[in-house]
Amino acid sequence: MYIKRLIEKILNEAIHSFPVVFIGGPRRSGKTTLSRSFLKGYNYVLLDEIDVRSLAIEDPRGFLEKYPPPVIIDEIQNAPALLSYIKARIENNKKPGQWVLTGSQQWALMRGISETLAGRIAILHLFPFSLEEMQKNMRFQLNEAEWFINDLFHAKKLPDKVIPFGKWILEGGYPEVVLNRRVSRKLWFSSYLQTYVDRDVRGYIKQSNLHDFERFVKLLAARTAQELNCSTLSRDIGVSVPTIKSWLTILEASGLIFFLMPYYKNFGKRIIKAPKCYFVDTGIVSYLVGLVNEQHALEGPMSGSLFETACVSQFYKRFSAFADPCSLYYYRSTDGLEVDLLIETGKNIYPVEIKLSSTIDYGRVSSLIKWLEISRFKDIRGLVISTSKELGVIGKNVVNCHYSLI
Repeated sequence: MYIKRLIEKILNEAIHSFPVVFIGGPRRSGKTTLSRSFLKGYNYVLLDEIDVRSLAIEDPRGFLEKYPPPVIIDEIQNAPALLSYIKARIENNKKPGQWVLTGSQQWALMRGISETLAGRIAILHLFPFSLEEMQKNMRFQLNEAEWFINDLFHAKKLPDKVIPFGKWILEGGYPEVVLNRRVSRKLWFSSYLQTYVDRDVRGYIKQSNLHDFERFVKLLAARTAQELNCSTLSRDIGVSVPTIKSWLTILEASGLIFFLMPYYKNFGKRIIKAPKCYFVDTGIVSYLVGLVNEQHALEGPMSGSLFETACVSQFYKRFSAFADPCSLYYYRSTDGLEVDLLIETGKNIYPVEIKLSSTIDYGRVSSLIKWLEISRFKDIRGLVISTSKELGVIGKNVVNCHYSLI
């Protein structure tokens, strides 16, 4: 069963504007299903198959003759040298939509794409299902951050289908876990992470460090939605700070984590300067920290961090899907004022507080009120994302929004 993806709108624009389109993202996020289901009439070739990959590496011209455009070339990271030959063909024919390339994001591959096909390729990012996609509550018309946020401010009712919070946190958004009721969540994530280490990591990390890398991923998962402290991770794992930073680069390039930088204007206060680290998918985090059921996810010590991770990642996925140029930050001053998320659009900056609570009142939004006071942005409202179904204004310039709406 194919579920529509938010990225379809920008993908359609890309194939009518660029000769080459690259769809990157973490493994098993649905890149192949998207490209084959949405791009009807395209040839398809998978570079995971040994004979096909050998042809692409040993005789790239023969490969491109055998699989003419329009064509989807899946797992392009297995034959990156093809990029130079595709570039040569584009010089003779700049027709849009000839090649659609998919692959797991790796820094070497992305560097090759940027250097070889600059100006000729659209680069898109596909992540595991967003809540909007799973609930089939697609709002393609809200393709700018400003419109989407204002829609959240004015929401009057919940979607027809609301996925329970515990289920959302525990399963995450990987299509095979979400759609296949018979799949073992524990076995799937175990196999996924082992495949990830074997295929995407092993070539960049010393064999002797692989066990430390796996420990590092588990420790990082337990600290999702927290400020990043490489020195603490270095001490806990027993490797150097440069090694920790290189491992973070691997995870980020693979589409498994992302960072929120602190907002850089201090409003007269000293601010915390370390970024916060988030996992893109809470299903992976839940597996890595040992959550076994929905009750554990709802009531365990990480419930607040997991809810924040899930909500922040929703904004990250949506804005990535629409290639929106808005920026995401967080704010924390040394005197304790903290705002979980700041969304900077071309016009405004919107503060967002994330509360795992079904009861939201004026006293619980003091950080938003204070931020609105010191920021001096006129006519800006703050947004609270919570599990409360009481939508609307809850205080001066502060609006509550149920998590299902994001």
